[in-house]
Amino acid sequence: MKKILSEQIKIPEGIECKASGNKIEFKKGDKNSFVEIKLRGGEILVQDGNLILGHKRANKKELKIIKSDIAHIKNVFKGLNDDFVYKLEICNVHFPMNVKVEGDKVLISNFLGEKITRVSKISPGVKVEVKNKEIIVSGSDIGKTGQTAANLEKASKVRVRDRRIFQDGIFITEKPRRSM
Repeated sequence: MKKILSEQIKIPEGIECKASGNKIEFKKGDKNSFVEIKLRGGEILVQDGNLILGHKRANKKELKIIKSDIAHIKNVFKGLNDDFVYKLEICNVHFPMNVKVEGDKVLISNFLGEKITRVSKISPGVKVEVKNKEIIVSGSDIGKTGQTAANLEKASKVRVRDRRIFQDGIFITEKPRRSM
């Protein structure tokens, strides 16, 4: 059954919001982020400090899309207030691994004694710091921050060797919502 559906989100203080087409742009100080709404035929309104997502002829499918978009918007609000932080640990058993940041790349050298330097990409808007045996990845967008942490973990993956013996690598030890 099709019905009129409308969901409201309160915009936190200090965050500016602009809606145009199917994109919503958020700004707080020098940080800015945007969310692309995937709802077709929906309406986006900014009124009295509230963000309203609606659809005139909605069914379960549109409801799911609206709820997902609201979750993304709430993550943007959290990211604009406080950065999302991932902590990774450098583990090496056989050879001492060297990790350094250069521009928008992280270079992993001497991994398992390899002569080739492994390269991991840093997403735009994400900061990476290397402190001794710990790597801290932080940013206001949870998707880009998580992808950068995953790129680091994937770049140091052991292939063709026995994982039980060669336990070297870079591993995620703490995520924004939980530690491992």
